[in-house]
Amino acid sequence: MTDHGADLLIRAAAVHTLVPGQDPQRVLAVRGDRIAALSPDPRALDHWVTARTTVLDLPGATVLPAFDDTHTHLVFAGDGAHDVPVHQARTVPEFLDLIRQRARTTPEGRWIRTTANWQELNLAERRMPTAAELDRATDRHPVLVRRGGHNAVVNSYALRLAGITEDTPEPPGGVIGRDGDGRLNGRLIDNATGLVERLVPAPEQARRVDGLRLASSRYAATGIGTVRDCMVTLDDYATLRAARQQGALSTRVRALISAVGLTGAAQVEELLDAMADWRYSADPWLRVWGVKFMIDGGLEAGATEEPYACDHGFRGTLTWEPDALVEAVEAVVRRGWRAGTHAYGDRAVRTLLDVYERVLRRNPGLPAGTLVMEHGGLAGAEQRARAVALGVPVTIQQPLLHDTAEVELGFWGPERVAALFPARGWLDQGALVTAGSDFPVGRFGAMRSVWGMTTRQTVIGVQGPQHAIGYDEAIALHTTQAARLLGEDHLRGTLTPGRLADLTVWDQDPAHCRTDSLRDLDPTHTLLGGRLVHSPRPVG
Repeated sequence: MTDHGADLLIRAAAVHTLVPGQDPQRVLAVRGDRIAALSPDPRALDHWVTARTTVLDLPGATVLPAFDDTHTHLVFAGDGAHDVPVHQARTVPEFLDLIRQRARTTPEGRWIRTTANWQELNLAERRMPTAAELDRATDRHPVLVRRGGHNAVVNSYALRLAGITEDTPEPPGGVIGRDGDGRLNGRLIDNATGLVERLVPAPEQARRVDGLRLASSRYAATGIGTVRDCMVTLDDYATLRAARQQGALSTRVRALISAVGLTGAAQVEELLDAMADWRYSADPWLRVWGVKFMIDGGLEAGATEEPYACDHGFRGTLTWEPDALVEAVEAVVRRGWRAGTHAYGDRAVRTLLDVYERVLRRNPGLPAGTLVMEHGGLAGAEQRARAVALGVPVTIQQPLLHDTAEVELGFWGPERVAALFPARGWLDQGALVTAGSDFPVGRFGAMRSVWGMTTRQTVIGVQGPQHAIGYDEAIALHTTQAARLLGEDHLRGTLTPGRLADLTVWDQDPAHCRTDSLRDLDPTHTLLGGRLVHSPRPVG
């Protein structure tokens, strides 16, 4: 067998296979896209080396599996690669000037969009720009300012194109913002964003593919090898397929096709019809995971049991009637697909588990992991126990809490902010829980997430230290547990012969890295199927 040799051989100080009870190995051989052999003796696989073998001799390095980000938005990141980079602004005037500069080079009447990975509290004025301010940046272009996946601010030109006036009724599950005098201020929240976003022409596919090339390489540079993209439209998936065909992806992608904005099972059935041709794709780089629903809002409109700290008459927004969501989710599982549903506030978590319980009761024997809770932000012990009993996994996103804690403090108060993403409780109660970033709301990065889960550090200090977990547990949420969630633990998550050679190489062992350095630690190499997708240093 070994006469054929290895395509790649890596010698390192430690190869952590993540196989329970196995000591670190010192050398790993790759043939094709699979791990072929490992050994604790760094010279034991020398006979695998031939003239065609690439050898990485890295005596001080540590090797880990590549990481999964199980709830993120790669397509958003790709589209944002060419949008106005307002995340670089530190004041509202800087923010507006970036839009003004883009307007100078954009034909009149053409849409201007911004990046979405910013928070208003990072601006000196600690607020969002208004429609009137955007008008001063340009009144000759419709402007769409996005913030995360739930919020937008638009200028007057965009409001006119959308037909939004002071008499426009708010769509179910959405908010049309107004100032203190009741006038439109350009703010759109949750389902109201669709009133404008549906008017924005999609960029040319070549531009979108280039954006995915840039964005996926940035994920890979932080150690992320597989992304579970949780908001992919039918057109987005066509672009992902084009990117794959052109070799533009530096990460594997598992797509959740978006049902956000749909209101009934009939519309979901139409969506499923359009997905039918993608069911049997065997491409290890790109495939559809299932369908994405959203039962409540985000930071500003998550559905809570108790009133908001800033508005004692408001408890957030449910975006689906429970009976209708039961029918919609049932349509998905009866076609053999999986469903992941955004549930952020504790009322949303309870309502979603009610929905899932009814679906499971009406459809006995569904495969494990068919129904997933996305976020489970505020999930107390009682609801966590229900999720475990029902076999419902959850994806959590510590980087989201890190970046938005100050914003959330104003809406929910300190006790609820400290209770968000209770990783310790989920694990202690036996849940299948995995980790991600929710970019563009939280910043992606393998060790950034691990650092956050082990410290509970945020932009306003440590929040809920009792919910912190250990380093090995945090690593598992991005590797072995993530592969289980995706049903790919026979292929990925551990480093053993026969599994895909999805690896990360670090110039120091992250387990022994100082806590304050772990946050910004990135790998020197990321490999998928034995192919280098990130390598800032010469190879050889």
